[in-house]
Amino acid sequence: MGKRIAVIGAGAAGMTAAIHAARSGARVTVYERNDRVGRKILSTGNGRCNFSNENMSADCYRGSGKALVDAVYGRFGVPETKDFFAGLGMRIRDRNGYLYPASGQASTVLDVLRYELDRLGVCVHTSDRVAGIRAGHPGFAVETDGGTSAAYDAVILACGGKAAPGTGSDGQGFVLAKMLGHRIIPTVPALVALKCREDFCRRVAGVRCEAGLTLYIDGRAVRCEAGELQWTDYGISGIPVFQFSRDAAYALREKRDVAVKIDVMPDFTDDAAQRAFWDLRWERQSSRTAEQFVTGLVNKKIGLLYLKLADIRETELAKDIPASARRRLEGFFRSLTVTVRETNSFAQAQVCAGGVDCTQVTGRMESRIARGLYFAGEILDIDGVCGGYNLQWAWSSGAVAGQAASERG
Repeated sequence: MGKRIAVIGAGAAGMTAAIHAARSGARVTVYERNDRVGRKILSTGNGRCNFSNENMSADCYRGSGKALVDAVYGRFGVPETKDFFAGLGMRIRDRNGYLYPASGQASTVLDVLRYELDRLGVCVHTSDRVAGIRAGHPGFAVETDGGTSAAYDAVILACGGKAAPGTGSDGQGFVLAKMLGHRIIPTVPALVALKCREDFCRRVAGVRCEAGLTLYIDGRAVRCEAGELQWTDYGISGIPVFQFSRDAAYALREKRDVAVKIDVMPDFTDDAAQRAFWDLRWERQSSRTAEQFVTGLVNKKIGLLYLKLADIRETELAKDIPASARRRLEGFFRSLTVTVRETNSFAQAQVCAGGVDCTQVTGRMESRIARGLYFAGEILDIDGVCGGYNLQWAWSSGAVAGQAASERG
């Protein structure tokens, strides 16, 4: 008779863990607080589900779990993930290394996982929130809000972090882990937009543009990113902002000064070429108004904003603009600084940084504190950059945890 295993959470990591445990002969029960499984999967990749990436590296991850990446991916990495989903009947589309279901629908990923849970006879309890886990000798007792209690040989905690609480990630997993003696690294929103102090963001809200961004903490440059910047009425968003939002969030938590320098003409890498460009433009467009002068450089709303910040009237002729004002205007195109006051909340975050301290977890995803307890997914202090890395961690950690938990100890 196979081991009795409880999986707490039916997201990407939990369903993968349940499938691999059941395939290894375990009798698996899944507890999900929502009325259906996999709700968060449906919102990933704008509904298209970028579920992995061919360019996988530990450098794409942050947190105490970064040291686990090589060990876990050595057991179940991108090739195994592709085989796993192909075996479930899902065709895969590779877009420059970014992996998607060929259907272009996140629902496909969820459907094939659900079908496999059904085929394997995994018992899934929805609308059933786990309130406590008591360690026995041996095994565990899993207690729910409804007052039920059941005994298991092993437990896999895969109930997520705090990001997107509307999908079920309410931080309860941290409470359960702490009950069993684990240290929780403070959590912050990650892959999230930043709110800025400057009111002028409203003037360009909705504009998207290519930009180079540099994150400054206490006046020191710590991260550079490039890509499509999205201006909002409260600040800045877009993938390059998401990539360093974790660093910004932890700095803000520590009451440090956080700023972002924005370069909307990142194609200029040579100072001499840049100077020649501006000199020629002032010469050729000397008879135009300031508004006409900035037209064609970048999105017009940005150009008009920079005129205002440089104290230049839109109707003023370019030839009449003083040299000092010209230099200010040029400077804004290459280096406008915004001050970050806070991040968006967990409700708008794609992932949660922080969580269970991974130094208390083995490469087989088993707790070093409570034998027979395993972890998978976002509950752990590991988070990846944009591009399918967080879902790959869910598949890999879930598969390793499911396989390990089902083994006879």
